[in-house]
Amino acid sequence: MDVQELRPGLWRWTGSHPEWDHAESWGPTVGSVYAELDDAIVVVDPLVPPEDEDRFWAALDRDVERSGRPLHVLLTVHWHERSVAAVLDRYHASLWRPEEKGELPKGVHAEVVQGADWVEALFFLEPHRALVVGDLLIGRDGGIEVPVTWFPKGEQQWARDELTPELRHRLAAFPIELVLVSHGEPVLDDGSAALERGLTPG
Repeated sequence: MDVQELRPGLWRWTGSHPEWDHAESWGPTVGSVYAELDDAIVVVDPLVPPEDEDRFWAALDRDVERSGRPLHVLLTVHWHERSVAAVLDRYHASLWRPEEKGELPKGVHAEVVQGADWVEALFFLEPHRALVVGDLLIGRDGGIEVPVTWFPKGEQQWARDELTPELRHRLAAFPIELVLVSHGEPVLDDGSAALERGLTPG
């Protein structure tokens, strides 16, 4: 497990997905996010790293107890359930799913995208000026891009011609400093500029 403290109360950790298939377009390493907000703690797409399970639970137990705030699990897309059930059971946490669009903790904004048979959310964590994403955006070569080839073949042109400019427009409304991706390297400075570059055709 690799853990980055990005700023006070905001952490990103990566671990190896135990169900990774070598045929997939992405590698086994995936990212998850822990963030402290005014009234809550949120974890996004949590994965308990199988190679470091005891250390993970000890750290999360300590932080949840120290904060005294309720824990909310935010899911970007249904196939990122990972260790969600274990976290919900351990902390009696609340779960937010994009297809249900329930109430979010204060300071969290969700931009929801509807595909042919899937729904995915991108989360802006206002106190941290951080955008947390699942599979709609990935980190590559120091920047951000829409992984068009990951989409079903029938949606790839839509992802390139319609979704990409739509995301550019919608995300421009937020003062984003950090872009925390599930796949690839995060952007840790001037995230709005990185998104503008990555989502502009050229």
